[in-house]
Parts: sequence; structure tokens; C-alpha cells
Amino acid sequence: MGIFRGKRRDFQMKDFKRKKFIPIILLVIFNLISCKEQKEKVTNIFQPDQYATLREQMVNNQIRDRGVSNPLVLKAMLKVKRHEFVPDEVRYLSYADRPLPIGQDQTISQPYIVALMTELLGLKGGEKVLEIGTGSGYQAAILAEIAKEVYTIEILKPLADSARERLQKLGYKNITVKCGDGYKGWSEYAPFDGIIVTCAPDHIPQPLIDQLKIGGRIVIPVGESYQELLLITKNPGATLTRKSIIPVRFVPMTGEAQKKE
Repeated sequence: MGIFRGKRRDFQMKDFKRKKFIPIILLVIFNLISCKEQKEKVTNIFQPDQYATLREQMVNNQIRDRGVSNPLVLKAMLKVKRHEFVPDEVRYLSYADRPLPIGQDQTISQPYIVALMTELLGLKGGEKVLEIGTGSGYQAAILAEIAKEVYTIEILKPLADSARERLQKLGYKNITVKCGDGYKGWSEYAPFDGIIVTCAPDHIPQPLIDQLKIGGRIVIPVGESYQELLLITKNPGATLTRKSIIPVRFVPMTGEAQKKE
């Protein structure tokens, strides 16, 4: 009798634990489904036409109102879909007045900064431009709407590969992406009408100056703890005119730039 009651009691206890465990499993499954649905809701919070409205508001309120007036730049900023260049989890912030993370400890620049740097290049159409720091490819896409040819270098292979794939998918045929050290420029396609740098060295790389056409411009953030956006113009005789634009904050240039004093 004693043995029987013991076995039954053990069976009842296991049965109790099993019944208690089932609701926990169901709760975990429910939470996983809810998280997935919530992520989809966040990712798809805006419909395509709403993105167009947000893009128009971005151009008017963040860019035009701050003084960017070049029609070619405004048209490009209005056309290029910024939400195609950010991760799904921050897509709902695509047209916010701020930089956004894109992975690999890198960011996509604030829309105003993208527009300002593009305007400072003084493009009129038909130019050949070099970009240092491809990131997700957004700045390259903006440049490609104006320039004839865009060559862009990204030192981080995962970003270079994803940007190349993204830009090809979006139909850009005038952008060439390379994984490499942007400090050295891209002598194969030099000289360039304009060079834009989206990472900050502590000095202006000499190879970029050498690869710039006479009359061409470099737009580059320079500095470490304090950075300023500079406009460099190459004059006849290879002299340079340097103009400080605004204080900025960019990720540092890595690779060869970190080895220089």
C-alpha cells in the first residue's frame, strides 16, 4: 500500500509539473509572436506615400529652411528614398533630423549635413566625384543624381558589399563601390572634380589633394575631439584655399589616417 501511494503521488506531482509548464511554453510562444508582429508594425509604420510626405517635409523644414538652396541638391534629396538606406529597426526614423546607426559602429549622416556637403561641392552636373566612406550608400546616391560618375570607397567590407548590392538593386549604374582605405584615394580614376569625405581624419590626406583637379573642391570633416567641416579649393599652381564651414561630429577615419601624425 505504501509503495503504491508513493508511486501515485510521484505520478501526480509529475502530472502537476507538466500542466504547470504548458502555460509557460504557451506564454513564451505568444511573446515571440507578439515581438515579431511588433517589429513588423514598427518597420511598416509608414506607407509609401507617407514616406514621400515625410521626405518633402525633411527637405522643406530641415534643409531648405537652413539655407541649402541649390535646386539640384534639393531635387536629389527629395528623390532619393532615405528609408532604403537604414536598417529595418530604425526605418521609422528615416526622415528624422538626426544621424542613424547602420551597423559596424557607423552611421548615416543627418539629412541636412548630407545636403550641405553636397551643395558645397558646387556640382552642376556631368562631374566625376570621389566619396570616402560609403556607409550604407545614401550620400553616394545623392551625388549620383547630380554627377555623371561617382566612385566611393568603404574600408569595412560588410558595409561595402551591402552598399554595392543596395545601389545596384535601386538601379544606380553610375556608382562604383570599392572596399579599401579611403585615405589613399582612388588614383585609377583621378583626377576628380570633387571629393567628399564622410569620416574625420585629423588632417587632410595628401593623396586626396593630389587626386583633385585644379578648380576642384574637397569637403571634409577634420579633427578629433573637436571637428570642423572644411571646404578646400585647389587653385592654379596647386595652392589651396581653406574655408571653415561649421562644427560637426563624424566617426573617425580609420586605416592609414590613424598612422599619420
